Amino acid sequence: MCDERGGSSIPALAVLALLGIVAVVGVLGGKQHEDVDLTTLTASTTATTITTAPLDTQPFAGTDGLVVHPRTETALYSAPDADAFAKVAPSQFGPTWLPVVEQSDGWVRVLLPSKPNRSTGWLQDTDLDHASSPYLIRVHTGSRTLDLFLNGKSLGEWKAGVGAKKTPTPPGRTFLLGSIIDNKRSASPIVLPLGAHSPTLDTFGGGPGTVAIHGWPRPDVFGAAISAGC
Repeated sequence: MCDERGGSSIPALAVLALLGIVAVVGVLGGKQHEDVDLTTLTASTTATTITTAPLDTQPFAGTDGLVVHPRTETALYSAPDADAFAKVAPSQFGPTWLPVVEQSDGWVRVLLPSKPNRSTGWLQDTDLDHASSPYLIRVHTGSRTLDLFLNGKSLGEWKAGVGAKKTPTPPGRTFLLGSIIDNKRSASPIVLPLGAHSPTLDTFGGGPGTVAIHGWPRPDVFGAAISAGC
C-alpha cells in the first residue's frame, strides 16, 4: 500500500495488473452533462468509496488497450441513459486515464479508482480524449511473479513481493492510475498507484490503502508473500 502523499506525477495510459489483464477502449453519448448537477455528486478518486457503482462483470477478462481521459469534470452513470451516481475529474496523479471495458452506442464503461474494488461507471463519449497503450502487466500472486508485455510480446518476468495472508493483494483487472516520485520515501521513491485497494486495510501510511507497484531496498521481499497488499 502506498502513502498517497507525493510529488510529481505522469499520465498513465493504460494497464492493469493483478492476476488478470488490464486495458481499455472508448467512444459515444446520451443524457447531457448540462442536465446533471455535478456539485451533488461524489468524485471517484482513490480516496473515496462509492457503494452505488456497478461492479466489473468480467474482472479477469482482457481489453484491447484503449483508454479515455475526461477533459473536464464528468458525470458517471450506472448504465447508458440511467441516472448519474458519481463524477470523475480530469486529473489525479496527473491526467486521469481510465481503461474501457465495455461500450454501447454513445457510451463507454470504464474502470474506476474508487472503492469498492472492481468499480465501474459509464461515461458519455463526449469531451473524452482517446488513447491506446500497447503495454500489459500481469501479477501472479501464486508464483509471486510479475510479467510485462508489449503488443502481446513478453519483455520479461521478475520475482515480485505480494500481499501477506492477512493483507492480500486483491485479484482482478485494474489499471495504472499514475506515478508518484517522493524522494523522502527511503523504501521506494517511485510508487505506481493502481486503481485497487487493500481488502483488509482501510488506511496505510497516511493514505487510503491504495495498492501500488513499487520497489524495495531489500531483495528478500521479492518472491515472498510479505507486503501489505502491494
